[in-house]
Amino acid sequence: MKSMMTRSKKWLVVCMAAVASLGFQSCLDDDDNDYSLLYPNALVTVKHDADNSCYLQLDEQTTLLPVNMKTSPFGEKEVRALVNYSEVDEPSGIFSQAVQVNWIDSLLTKPMAPNLGETENNAVYGSDPVEMVADWVTIAEDGYLTLRFRTVWNDPGKKHFVNLIPTHNPDDPYEVEFRHNAYGDTYGQAGDGLVAFSLASLPDTEGKTVKLTLKWQSFTGEKSAQFDYCTRKALSSSSSGVVAVRSNLNLK
Repeated sequence: MKSMMTRSKKWLVVCMAAVASLGFQSCLDDDDNDYSLLYPNALVTVKHDADNSCYLQLDEQTTLLPVNMKTSPFGEKEVRALVNYSEVDEPSGIFSQAVQVNWIDSLLTKPMAPNLGETENNAVYGSDPVEMVADWVTIAEDGYLTLRFRTVWNDPGKKHFVNLIPTHNPDDPYEVEFRHNAYGDTYGQAGDGLVAFSLASLPDTEGKTVKLTLKWQSFTGEKSAQFDYCTRKALSSSSSGVVAVRSNLNLK
């Protein structure tokens, strides 16, 4: 089996024939005919144990020990990632399951941004429209809101700026707003972006599951959706930071 390395692959996003080019951290065998390896089969949080070894949080209860990935390819920072893995019959220790990582690719992972007031929000964060895509990667879990969104772009070299801000709604402390600044790149082909926001700055739900309300500006006006959300139980000191990393659109 090949050692962990960076290799370029194409991941087909079934969205108006848009093809997203992703740089996967790959541990694939040489069998290029196994098409099941081309697509992600999980969305995870890449975390670090007390001894700085790497593990994957699959959902609120399930952890995966990657037997062929002793350290994170994304450094010391905690990130959300798409992964293709296979279960293996090896000891998993304190973790739920031992797995072999076939490939893993990080998402743009960032903290929430401060609400600057409507005028400054529009100036800094923008108000360019997007559509939220309701599929398996659009989810609130493990202290993150991960979103697949759809927009248009023409200049692949221009970065789009995406953020999540609190609305400071006095009646709903768990209401947040997605902001998109295309910097004038507002026409062209449609394509999807993936981004994950840490929700650590929201009030602690104290073990309860609440409704998290997401608002955004769509191509047909303001829209909203709700997610079940519970504050993550704990953050270790080694994994409390988040870092902006790759996504399939040119984002920041």
